[in-house]
Amino acid sequence: MPIKNTMEEFVRQSMDEVFRMYPESCSCEKCREDIMALALNHLPPKYVSTHRGDIFARISTMDPVDKAFIIQEIAKAIQIVNQSPRH
Repeated sequence: MPIKNTMEEFVRQSMDEVFRMYPESCSCEKCREDIMALALNHLPPKYVSTHRGDIFARISTMDPVDKAFIIQEIAKAIQIVNQSPRH
C-alpha cells in the first residue's frame, strides 16, 4: 500500500454534508479544490502506509469530536472561498 494521507479522504467524504449547510455557496470543481486545500492545511495529517494503519485512522475519525473538527474546518474554508472565489 502506498503512503497516503487519510485526512484527504475524510475531508472529501464530508464536503457534501457541509455544502448542504451552505446552499448559496459555489460547488464547482475549482471551488471544491480550494475548499479542500484550505481545510486540509488546518487539519492534522493522518498518514498511513498499511491497511491496518488505514483501519486505525478510520476508527479514530469516528470520534464525534474529530468529525466535528473536520466539519468545522470545511465550513471555515467554504466561507473563505465564498468571499473570494477564483473560478
